[in-house]
Amino acid sequence: MGKINLLVSATSEDWIEQAINNLGIILLDHSHCERKAAGVALNLMFRYPSYASLVRKLTAIAQEELEHFEQVNQWLDKWGIPLAPLNSPPYGAKLKAQIRHQEPDRLLDSLLISALIEARSHERLGLLGEYCPDPQLAQFYRGLMASEARHYGIYWLLAADYFERTVIEQRLETLAAIESEILTTLHPEPRIHS
Repeated sequence: MGKINLLVSATSEDWIEQAINNLGIILLDHSHCERKAAGVALNLMFRYPSYASLVRKLTAIAQEELEHFEQVNQWLDKWGIPLAPLNSPPYGAKLKAQIRHQEPDRLLDSLLISALIEARSHERLGLLGEYCPDPQLAQFYRGLMASEARHYGIYWLLAADYFERTVIEQRLETLAAIESEILTTLHPEPRIHS
């Protein structure tokens, strides 16, 4: 699989092995990720209601993330895995901590971090689609890849709607390096973003 343009580093072989050996937990975590992704889109819509393009595009993302949440939950049912809480890896909290508090920096950081998370999701769902031993689950993950790519593209394009490209590229370089650094140590518990 090729490197995703927004990402500084590719996912490690260790993560692939950990994920494939713990597909039930990965499925459960994936359910949580889809729900959180819908929440992120909704929160941005509520924070920036006068940004018409943002509201329109993120409405579509939130709806699609909730559809994926339902689809993953159907896989959980099929595998007999109850929907249950999971401890979160530090990935999301550490990225969220990078969001500056003053506007317009807050909007830029929120959009770019969302783009990075979606880009990493795209990469990792693709790896699950490639290495998953269950052919139907592998096909499901490959089917989700296009959505994740579209989502990170939308967040990137929204940033371009509201900010100069040089500003975006400079901040993305910093945030992408941090995102990569967070993933250098494999979290002991298997997660989509660990």
